[in-house]
Amino acid sequence: MKFTFANLATMTTLAAAAGTLVCPSIAAAAVSADEAAQLKTTLTPLGAEKAANKDGSIPAWSGGQTTPVAGFKNGGRRDGDPFAGEKPLYTVTAKNLDQYADKLTDGTKAMLKKYPGYRLDVYPTHRTAAAPQWVYDNTAKNATRAKLNAKMIPADAYGGIPFPVPKSGAEVMWNHLLHWRGDSWQFDAHGVLVTADGKAVMTVDGLADQAMPYYHKDGADKFDGEYWQIRLVNAGPPIRAGEAILGRLNLDGDKDQTYVYLAGQRRTRKLPNACCDTPTPATAGVMSFDELDVFSGRLDRFDWKLVGKKEMLVPYNTNKSFKPAKDTDLIGANHLNPDHVRWELHRVWVVQADLKAGQRHLAAKSLYYVDEDSWKAVLGDRWDAKGQLWKTMWSLPVVMPDLPGVVAPTFGFYDLVSGAWYTQNVMNEKASQYKIMPRYSDATFTPESLSGGGLR
Repeated sequence: MKFTFANLATMTTLAAAAGTLVCPSIAAAAVSADEAAQLKTTLTPLGAEKAANKDGSIPAWSGGQTTPVAGFKNGGRRDGDPFAGEKPLYTVTAKNLDQYADKLTDGTKAMLKKYPGYRLDVYPTHRTAAAPQWVYDNTAKNATRAKLNAKMIPADAYGGIPFPVPKSGAEVMWNHLLHWRGDSWQFDAHGVLVTADGKAVMTVDGLADQAMPYYHKDGADKFDGEYWQIRLVNAGPPIRAGEAILGRLNLDGDKDQTYVYLAGQRRTRKLPNACCDTPTPATAGVMSFDELDVFSGRLDRFDWKLVGKKEMLVPYNTNKSFKPAKDTDLIGANHLNPDHVRWELHRVWVVQADLKAGQRHLAAKSLYYVDEDSWKAVLGDRWDAKGQLWKTMWSLPVVMPDLPGVVAPTFGFYDLVSGAWYTQNVMNEKASQYKIMPRYSDATFTPESLSGGGLR
């Protein structure tokens, strides 16, 4: 498939009115006080359009979902679905995809055409995204103080969405990288590779501790740019038992630190190039570092263009994906089981990434689709150097009213060229699904912690 943006022709290009579409090479200024004031009127506290769309198929935002499902306990399963009684409004298949083509990504259309069993069950839209009031307050402050420097690194942002009124594609992507998903959390999950002939191979069985110092409520004075911390210790598969990986990501990618513990050598080693299209040990090398969570890491290898905002069908409020008791009930031969994936119509920001001249990357072009309410990148497509659609990335956002927020622990990709696909953080066979934790000590995320936690 040739790279094309014909499907974006009808897009509502709000970015055009906002100003420059391609991230400039000089520092971008914060928005004016008048623009920031929209966060208290026409925009939600995180920067989405508050109003419904014209036909009401996307409702107005009314505060998000903040009441947990009856019986929920932190540290247990999150398969309680607040919308369990709903039926699909319609289903999109290869037979009727032309009717909905303007609301489908290139990757979604390719999957519908490639696999007869692939379908989208589309449910009523619910705008469940929410955050604590202090996150809203910090977002309002960021609107008038945060800015991007010449290296596309945010400055003067903390504790909220950095650019709630975005002016560039890079700002939208930083909103995704810094979207609200809690302060500290833990989950136990599997990673599964499915080969082109439909064989499922577990690559990871790991316990992950994660934290976002950027969202430490009282940590603004101590924040040094390190926004993300993770420690993952593998219990399996047997060949990988005892391995561990630790990451500390900084707003300035040159300051990132990533370490691996190799159980066979009983040694901790620092990775020299833990970014971009380098395969990450966290997935046994199946995904690259910047494919995690649809997109992660540094932005400086690409030129980022804010294409605009569009109404799209995306996975959303997918708590039902946690319901099956077996991983194999969720994981099919060629894709996720459509019975357990909920799709809704939402407004998303569309961002195009083009490889910079002189830079190297396996993906020459990409498109990312970032939910306006949560700022989570929900879908993404990548084209290779030949111009063919190569991978389509996805995530499964679930509503967590106890947080409150919309969070996507499970993510993966479909390789449209090879036919293989991968999903990370499958939790169906786990008793605990995304446990909100007390704040970790910094010692949890040090190289020394790996040798103790990863021994076998």
